[in-house]
Amino acid sequence: MPKHYPFLDLGKVNAPYAEELKQACSRVVDSGRYIGGPEVEALERELAAMVGTRHAVGVASGLDALSLTLSAWIRLGRLAPGDEVLVPANTYFASVLAISLAGLTPVPVDADATTHNLDTELLDAALTGRTRAIMTVHLYGRPAFDTRLEEFASTHGLLVIEDAAQAIGAAMADRRRCGALGHAGCFSFYPTKNIGALGDAGAVTTDDDALADMLRSLRNYGSGDKAYYFDHLGANSRLDPIQAAMIRVKLPHTDRENDGRRAIAAIYNREITNPLVSTPDPGPDRHVYHQYVVTTEHRDALRRHLLDNGVETLVHYPCPPHMQKCYSSLAGYYLPVATQLASRVLSLPISPACTTTADARDIAAIINKFTI
Repeated sequence: MPKHYPFLDLGKVNAPYAEELKQACSRVVDSGRYIGGPEVEALERELAAMVGTRHAVGVASGLDALSLTLSAWIRLGRLAPGDEVLVPANTYFASVLAISLAGLTPVPVDADATTHNLDTELLDAALTGRTRAIMTVHLYGRPAFDTRLEEFASTHGLLVIEDAAQAIGAAMADRRRCGALGHAGCFSFYPTKNIGALGDAGAVTTDDDALADMLRSLRNYGSGDKAYYFDHLGANSRLDPIQAAMIRVKLPHTDRENDGRRAIAAIYNREITNPLVSTPDPGPDRHVYHQYVVTTEHRDALRRHLLDNGVETLVHYPCPPHMQKCYSSLAGYYLPVATQLASRVLSLPISPACTTTADARDIAAIINKFTI
């Protein structure tokens, strides 16, 4: 039997923190504060300090972080229902769903074939008189922000929302962290993320005082300072203090966890030499490799070859939003790169808790033996 190379084992991911996680959970139980309270407030301070923003607002999930931010801008008069938001065509479904949930109109922009992120050279063609915002997605943990995007947004007076769900700790070459690049950054702490909770959790980072205040209201049904009085039609999207405590245990280790991913990625980049398989361009910025994604015209065959040799893989993502049944309204957009990537991408094991550097060398050697 071949050696087994798991894609991800959350038990192993959390094992180094097990005692601290249990202590943190007990701390919340003993506190008697089960909604909001000091754990959530402390995490918000710590996350804002790490990202480099004035505010972090905890919410129930990464999807809520995105949709509530967009909804908050509507309440603040900066967006209006039906306004268009440019969004990468190559992204997880939630990026586009959040726009629709806020009552806005998603306009997909094709991907760059090298970075798999939004192709900023296509922004001009996507702009219409109804465009009011851009959602940039730091897909796989690679920063998706450049001078072209920044200048385009400034020239046209567009809001920039970062989907940083996969990019905790990622940064530009100039050291600016993802989550502090646009007007708001939205994070997910889903258990499989580089820094994951033990359930759903999310947060929004921003320097905008009015946005932060509105988010705090919307996450709590739309209430203001007084209980049982409501200023807005909000949602129940409060960050669970137990999940906040779990995240607080791991957050100080963000850079170490990401360094482990980069070490594995460096081995893949160096040692995968099969001409049938393309490795990701690391780029000049601080990529945190939430996923390590190779591309090949023979994706399904390569996946079978790897599985036959004990290597688990996943596909991120097999069907882009514009090809989903519920988004037939997007089917008319011409998005050749995103469509092609969906049939060619393959994610390799990258978690340092589950994949050693020796494992990475083994996996590279297995890939190099792949033939058609």
